[in-house]
Amino acid sequence: MSGEPRMTFIGKMFVLLFIAGCFYGAYYFFTQQSPTGPKGSPNTNAANATTTPAVNPGTPPTTNAVSIGIAYGTEKRRWLEGALDQFKNTPEGKRINVELIPLGSLEGARAVLDGDKRINVWSPASTLYEDIFVSEWQLKYSSKGIARKEVLALTPMVFVFWEQRHAAFLAKYKTVSFTTVGEALKEKGGWDSIAAKPEWGQFKFGHTHPNQSSSGLMTLVLMSYGFQNKARNLDLKDVLSVPFQTWMAEFEKSIGGMSNSTGTLMRDMVLRGPSSLDAVFVYESLAIEYLKNAEGRWGELRVAYPDRNMWNENPYYILNTPWTSAEQAKAAETFLQFLLRDDIQTNALMVHGFRPGNPNVPVKSADSPFTVYAKYGLTVDLPTVCDPPSAEVVNNLLVSWQRAAGNR
Repeated sequence: MSGEPRMTFIGKMFVLLFIAGCFYGAYYFFTQQSPTGPKGSPNTNAANATTTPAVNPGTPPTTNAVSIGIAYGTEKRRWLEGALDQFKNTPEGKRINVELIPLGSLEGARAVLDGDKRINVWSPASTLYEDIFVSEWQLKYSSKGIARKEVLALTPMVFVFWEQRHAAFLAKYKTVSFTTVGEALKEKGGWDSIAAKPEWGQFKFGHTHPNQSSSGLMTLVLMSYGFQNKARNLDLKDVLSVPFQTWMAEFEKSIGGMSNSTGTLMRDMVLRGPSSLDAVFVYESLAIEYLKNAEGRWGELRVAYPDRNMWNENPYYILNTPWTSAEQAKAAETFLQFLLRDDIQTNALMVHGFRPGNPNVPVKSADSPFTVYAKYGLTVDLPTVCDPPSAEVVNNLLVSWQRAAGNR
């Protein structure tokens, strides 16, 4: 009998604890569903929920910007960078990200062939390497590597001399050509033998590396045409002939160093002055770009055109690669149309010296660089324009040069 009240008390305690547990469970459940939890305390789940916007079925999702990469010859650096800055402020530029990838023209081709997935557009200086690229792509990937090509801007090749060196050179050789430049390079007494100027040292001439830059390859082609006294149908017999091979080897061994970039070569000439280089063979556009810059440093420059020349078309190749999507190809087309706009092409001419690829933009005008800088030797008309040789000739010319020049 004495134990019965004790059992009743214990039973009551169990009932009270059970009721309290139910109240606590209900309280916990409802506070976890509250947007803020208990008053004054944050709720992590609710915070995450409030940062996720509700999807409106009637509003299309925001489209991400399309990104494309353009491997380009550095002779176009200033023009393309300025054009891209303007493009970013257009409605199209808000949805297209363009990455400019500066590479030597031939370096760009090899990067694409090696599968560089950054590159959707290849824009070298000239079409000279196009046939080689197309055949190597076909061999490697069994498909067409170029979806579309367009000419962005034109520029021929020119010799650029320091004005005093140019006057002394003409007094001795009467004309500027690869033949007379080769004679000057062979002068053992250098400028002492050429113009009684021993303080000028040896005659120093530069061009870019033919295996890396279009202008270097163009140099070899024009040397071949000049040596063979031809303007078309350059063939294997011409470039493999013993007399030409011997002359080219002597010429190339007299060149102290080579740049892989035409823009870098021209810039270095202007920065370092005639003690570094007396003359170079570069794109006309680069000569125009640097004419005024040179005056304040080492004096004026002079431009001379070879009697046989070739056009550098600065092609814009939209690539047909496995890593280039339809959206990227369309974006590349959009940027191409922007670059061909009248105002962008006018800027390419007036500021950067390119002859426009857009036929609506005239080359000759009162304020054209070809008028303003005529005193430096600039001219619109070219005496003779040579045909591009075949891929087989170009390949053999490169192999021959590598053999003649040694480890460069």
